[in-house]
Amino acid sequence: MGGNSLARLRLAASPALGAASAPRSHREGVLWNDLALGPALFHWESQSTTTAASPTGQRYIHHASRGSRVLLFVREQRKQDGRPGAPTEPFVCLGFATYESHEGERPMAIRWRLEREIPAAWLPVMALAV
Repeated sequence: MGGNSLARLRLAASPALGAASAPRSHREGVLWNDLALGPALFHWESQSTTTAASPTGQRYIHHASRGSRVLLFVREQRKQDGRPGAPTEPFVCLGFATYESHEGERPMAIRWRLEREIPAAWLPVMALAV
């Protein structure tokens, strides 16, 4: 992704470069631990195969220097009311985020710094860890 491109991540969080909600199930047997760490800091776990040295890991780490911006989208669950067959839950855009740090690999636990704070009313749903 170069130039002015946006990236795509997944509360289920998804940075559009990707992120998720409190522990979520994206598909059977796959859980993430994506949550707000504060009003402007978000913890997101990458796909289970992503390492820091991989092209995807490098895209996350160096997005700013490569001219890409990250938009973070979140949703509490995949389906409304959590019911199979229910309509898909829409994502909510938290705005632009910048890579701050990461720990581990497979998955990478990435901390994204949001340009604007998460609205206070949304923090309890996003499992604010203070």
